Amino acid sequence: MIKKAGIALLYIVIGFLIYLYGEPLIVWINEEGHNYVTITTIAATMFSLFPIIPYPVIGGIIGAAYGPLLGTIVIWIGSSAASIIMFLFVRYGYQDWGYKVLRKYKALEKVTILFEKNAFLAIFLTRLVPVVPSIAVNIYSGLSRVRFMPYAVASSAGKVPAMVLFATIGTVAVTNPWDLFYVIAVYSIFLVLCYIVYKIFKSKARAEIKPVRQVR
Repeated sequence: MIKKAGIALLYIVIGFLIYLYGEPLIVWINEEGHNYVTITTIAATMFSLFPIIPYPVIGGIIGAAYGPLLGTIVIWIGSSAASIIMFLFVRYGYQDWGYKVLRKYKALEKVTILFEKNAFLAIFLTRLVPVVPSIAVNIYSGLSRVRFMPYAVASSAGKVPAMVLFATIGTVAVTNPWDLFYVIAVYSIFLVLCYIVYKIFKSKARAEIKPVRQVR
């Protein structure tokens, strides 16, 4: 109980600090951040962990300050690190309690078992096609029995396209705003293709659940 309360208190305190100093930090990143890559990366991690300001906005600002390549790397590291931190918070603070909840309801138990069985692909596709909020994926994965390494790799890899988009938009908005149309068009096509793959995966997942229902 003390461990759970301590983790929750730490999370609340850091979130409150980001709430207080978030806007000045963004101004600093926009003006001076390009000279301090490490500090900006840590700031990006905190902004992703506590999304008081939408992360696409943060990504655009960093992309404008660093350019598309380095900007992508910075916000990708920040977003991936935040997801891993959240996963570890939940895994080592609340899994013993949360997993009982996941197994309490039969329908949720079936989904959880299927999710654990296809964890890498499920997490990767969910990151590519953001149909589920990132924080929900982090918490659900932490509560389940998904192993750390598959989660970290799938989650981080699936974030790459979105981070490229955020940084590129930030850069293009400053250098050549008219190119935004082409960037968004290309990414939209990419999302459609990913969504098709996601639907195929989902239909196969449903097919695996049905036999279980018939046996019962």
